[in-house]
Amino acid sequence: MEIFYIMTTTPTYLVSDIHGQYSKLVNILSEAKLVSEDLDWTAGQTHLWFLGDYFDRGPHGLACLNLIMSLQKQARAAGGVVEALLGNHDVLLLGALFFGEQPSFGVGGTFYHDWLHNGGVESDLDGLSIEQITWLLDLPAMGKVGGSLLAHADARFYLRYGHSVEQVNRGISSLLHERDAEAWDGLLGDFNQRRYFWDPENGVVNVRTFLEIYGAQQFLHGHSPISRLTGQRPDLVTEALVYAEGLCVNLDGGMYLGGPGLLYHII
Repeated sequence: MEIFYIMTTTPTYLVSDIHGQYSKLVNILSEAKLVSEDLDWTAGQTHLWFLGDYFDRGPHGLACLNLIMSLQKQARAAGGVVEALLGNHDVLLLGALFFGEQPSFGVGGTFYHDWLHNGGVESDLDGLSIEQITWLLDLPAMGKVGGSLLAHADARFYLRYGHSVEQVNRGISSLLHERDAEAWDGLLGDFNQRRYFWDPENGVVNVRTFLEIYGAQQFLHGHSPISRLTGQRPDLVTEALVYAEGLCVNLDGGMYLGGPGLLYHII
């Protein structure tokens, strides 16, 4: 597994929480001219990051995954970068695959029913290939672009796995590859945390402490749909939510709730 710490002045874009919304993903990438009409990479040395949750609550998780994997190879050949981080729904899907009806502490009572309860799509589970499974298992949980820290969840649980990006990625990767059902269940329980930095009283202090530990100046994440924080109609969410005195940026446009999706440009 590579360590994702990138210093760059190259144009860099981020997308989060696709949730099987293939047509919306294609639309936002096409509008930004990152892909051609044939969905080939056209952005040269541009960097594109996906912040997790490729599956569930939408019908075309595998199509989204295939597109990202294809763009990753094409971008590398063109001198660009396409990277992807691990989200909780990606762990849910793999948990259903590996552990099935084994008991869990989730609301469904088993790994399979936890996944179903959270919007699992049977065709995604049935259609997973070995290549896709391997790719998902090797996803890092955190990344860094310059002074920006990237992760899926707006939560502090990453600290359980390490106090650097490298430690977090090694810790979560080791957990996923050991296939210990109890440890997987614990990780999924960790992912239930959210809004740690949205707290009106302590959010700014929380994120400052978090960023100091990881040596970053701003935290970018998904996981919590913007519309559920702001009260907006999901279809009107077209921009990222910058909050906590500018220290946090939420990129979850709520595609599965009806949002069109959003692409965030950080450099």
